Amino acid sequence: MAGYSFEIITGPMSCGKTEELLRRVKRCIIAQKKVRVISPAIDTRTKGDYIESRNGLWLDAVTVKSAHDILAAISSDDEVIAIDEIQFFDEEIVSVVKKLVEHGKRVIASGLDLDFKGEPFGSMPELLCLADKVDKLTAVCMKCGSDHATRTQRLINGFPADKSSPLIMIGGDETYEARCLNCYELPDKKAEQKKKSFKLLNFTK
Repeated sequence: MAGYSFEIITGPMSCGKTEELLRRVKRCIIAQKKVRVISPAIDTRTKGDYIESRNGLWLDAVTVKSAHDILAAISSDDEVIAIDEIQFFDEEIVSVVKKLVEHGKRVIASGLDLDFKGEPFGSMPELLCLADKVDKLTAVCMKCGSDHATRTQRLINGFPADKSSPLIMIGGDETYEARCLNCYELPDKKAEQKKKSFKLLNFTK
């Protein structure tokens, strides 16, 4: 029975996406499949050409700058292509994944489904629709301890980041934490300022 052609592991920060990706890759290696692991160059949390989970598991990886570079990084005899942090790649990642599948490759990817604002991250909506297997993981909320954290909370100096902060900001546990919907916060200083200005205008003669 044929396996999945394209599968995605998704969810918020700290839910175990990379750990699960590595687990599947290691099973492929045990099965004597030739595997190529891909990592986006924009993710600078590791200091070498490898991917690493929070619990210390790691595997060598090829670091590439763009989605198109993935095609040049693989060999014709590679059977399994594992892509970590797939949300960071440009929009061409959709066509790249399609090409890999068309050429008989098994693609296993992991990535954030939502950005820190709680909005779909990059090409993830299309990729999730394209995948024939999706595993959405949850994390432990770092504020209340709930086992149903689905949001990635960005912190700046220990406080929730404003909605206007940059979309991509690479960081670890000091910058991001998993939170449930009840504990997730997204301050919007511009909106608050508009409300204050509107109230002042209403009372101005």
